[in-house]
Amino acid sequence: MLEWISPEYGLGALFFASLLASTVIPLSSEAVLFGFLKLYPDELWAALAVATLGNTLGGLTSYALGLVLPQRVQAKLDPRVLDKVRRYGSPLVFFAWLPVIGDALCIAAGWLRLNWIAVTAFMAIGRFLRYWVVAQGAVL
Repeated sequence: MLEWISPEYGLGALFFASLLASTVIPLSSEAVLFGFLKLYPDELWAALAVATLGNTLGGLTSYALGLVLPQRVQAKLDPRVLDKVRRYGSPLVFFAWLPVIGDALCIAAGWLRLNWIAVTAFMAIGRFLRYWVVAQGAVL
């Protein structure tokens, strides 16, 4: 039925779904990954790389948003999230893939000016592992 969708187009769609899903747009990139891998199970590693890259770049947009937030905005940020990010630093951003608090973690990391390289690494690892779990369900 969907034979007309090439792996290249599918990977492009997966990238954009992953990018958009890591913003405030309610979209399930996991469902897109699962469906893509059902069609193209041989593309496992490419799909994992593309989904992780897109989702991490989306998370970095939230980090960048945190960088440009004025200091007076602190009153509107959840103090519990800020306290946790201050206490645990970049490693806490590993959990940025979680619904609801993930965006707040990324924004708080940017607002607190945490090292962007460390933030990116922890964010990418967490997101890759989440996608890897989803992929195992699709290819088994």
